[in-house]
Parts: sequence; structure tokens; C-alpha cells
Amino acid sequence: MVKLFRRVLAVALSVVAGAGLAQEAYPSKPVRILIPYAPGGGVDAAARLVAQSLGTAMGQNFVVESKPGGNTVIAAEAVARAASDGYTLLLTGGSTMTLLPLTQAKLPFVPLNDFAPVGQVSRLPYFLAVSATQPYKSVKDLLADPKARDGALAYASNGIGSMAHIGTEMLIQRAGAKMIHVPYNGFTPAIADLVTGRTVMVMADLAPLNAQIQDGKLRPLAVASEKRSPFLPDVPTLAEAGYPGTEFEVWLALYAPAKTPRAVVDKLSAELNKVLANPATREAFVRLGHEADYAAPDAVRKRIQAEQSAFAPAVRAAGLAAQTN
Repeated sequence: MVKLFRRVLAVALSVVAGAGLAQEAYPSKPVRILIPYAPGGGVDAAARLVAQSLGTAMGQNFVVESKPGGNTVIAAEAVARAASDGYTLLLTGGSTMTLLPLTQAKLPFVPLNDFAPVGQVSRLPYFLAVSATQPYKSVKDLLADPKARDGALAYASNGIGSMAHIGTEMLIQRAGAKMIHVPYNGFTPAIADLVTGRTVMVMADLAPLNAQIQDGKLRPLAVASEKRSPFLPDVPTLAEAGYPGTEFEVWLALYAPAKTPRAVVDKLSAELNKVLANPATREAFVRLGHEADYAAPDAVRKRIQAEQSAFAPAVRAAGLAAQTN
């Protein structure tokens, strides 16, 4: 009996020691970071910057893989169902976790149940811009226009259910206005029509707006973030413009499958925090039009919950609320 007990104890200790060594060794093979967008875009560039930085810091390859389609569902589902070992991660915009549950009744995953946030990566401020040929000098000038009250003006977005669409609806509702939504397949055609006067305003990040702003063809009236953006520091926030409670922005975060060991998530989160604090990395994000901004896993969870509550009324008003039987 004593010998048997010793053998069992020895096996148990070896298992514990092996598990400890396995955790200490992470990552011992390449790590995949899936993104739900096509290669060559802003999220792809941000993901590759994160992958390169984490790879250097952790001494292992981090490889970015694009899985576009399904309004970001395909990549997210692949990670939710992946092995919970820290070797398959998801980098996506906040709308995957905040808007999809509000607009799709039968998602193959539940954001707060099927993912373990690793940390926020960056923020991408959105600006409200109008054509420079329009008379509006402020957001109030625009939304107080009688035409904006009776549905005679149209605003552009980069697609139905996008963050630009829902964010604009939040503002319009708060102002008590009524405008026509014109969705486009991306910001490039949306902004082209904005410049020519086919639509009156758009909410977009700086990357597709900047050239037209610099050329004097577009006028930025406000930034939708809580704070002014360092990219255009003279542009007021929506709250400063008289519309508090309408703040939003695109943000990127890194996630692991929900049952990934806490030690692995903590290690990834700590390294992500370090690399995002590096001045060279921060400058690289600025060149992408992002603000590198780490937030801990619990903060990401709280942000998801807060944004789901904030966006729900706008989603319902836009007729996009998920229909359940």
C-alpha cells in the first residue's frame, strides 16, 4: 500500500511539474492570429505589427491569417472553436463583440462566454466630416438645419450595420433629427459622393478622410471619441459640440478561446502591454492612423458590456435588431 501511494504521488507530482514546464515554455511553437478582414487593410497592418512585436518579445513566430467573410463571423467562430492552448488567437474590431450580438439572432458564439480577452490593442477615432462646399461650420449647424429634421438630407456609411452606421444613428437620435442612410461598399466610394454633394456627412476614420481634408475638400466638424484626437487636436468631440452620450470609436483587441489557461492569457496580456508601451511601436501605430492603447482583459469585458447597452437603442431605431422567435 505504501509503495502504491508513493507511485501515485510520484505520478501526480510529475504531471504537475510537466504542466508547470509546459506553461513556462509557452509559446513553444508558432502562434496564429486570425483576423476577419481581407489582407492589405488597416486591421491587417495592425495585426502584423502586433504579431511582429509579440514575436520579438516572446521569441516565437506569430503568424497573421486572414479569414474574411460572414461580417467577421467566420474568423471569430474559428477561434471560438479552436483548441484552448493559446496558439490560435483573434484580433478584431469591437463591433464583432458589441454589434453582432445585437444584430444577429443565431451567432455561433457568445462573445463574453466563448472568448477570453487578452487586451485592447488600439483605438481608431472616427470623425464627422462634411463637404467644404456645405455651409455647416459645426455639428449643431448641420443638425439644426430644417432639412435634417424632415429627412431631406442623406448621410453616408461604409455599410449597413457598420460602426459608422450605428454611430451616426446614435447621434441623429440624440439630436432628434431624421436623415436618410446611404450605405456604400467601403469608405472610398462613400467619401467620393460626399465630396460631390450627393450625401451631406459621413463618420469615418482619418485614413480615407485625410487627403480630402488636407486638400480642403472636406471639413471635419467633430471627433466621436471621448477625448480629442492627437491627429486633429483642434477638432472638438461630439460632447463638446453639444451631444454628450453619443461617443464611439473603432477599437481593436486580441482574444483567445474562453478556456485558455489563465497563465497563458496573463502572459500574453503582459507582453502585449509591454510592446504597446514601446515608443517605436506606438509611432508605428500612429502611421496607421491608430492610437496604441492597451487595456486589461477585465476592462475589455466591461467595454463590451457597456457598448452593447449603448448601441442597442440605435440598432433598434435602424431596424437592425436581431429577431428572435
